[in-house]
Amino acid sequence: MSVAATTAATSAAAAAVIQAVKASGVIVTINPEDFLAILDLNDEPLAVHAKGGFFAKTHHYLTSYRGLAFFTASPTSLPIPTHCQLIEAKKIWIPG
Repeated sequence: MSVAATTAATSAAAAAVIQAVKASGVIVTINPEDFLAILDLNDEPLAVHAKGGFFAKTHHYLTSYRGLAFFTASPTSLPIPTHCQLIEAKKIWIPG
């Protein structure tokens, strides 16, 4: 591969990463206990759940609060409050 082609490929990859970050906004990774506390702060919380992981299955959760997205992963399912609307997704992907 020529130097020009390598440079173009590297630039394209960097642009794709920047676009992914722009699309996702701000995602804050927190521990499961703090995630549940954030759900309790909302009157009508909405959370997304998906099972993930390659070797060991984990439970991934995503919610928003005051313009930020909060993500957590847990080896077991979390006790989501009954007042929370829960959406089951095939996958949750967050950059880096």
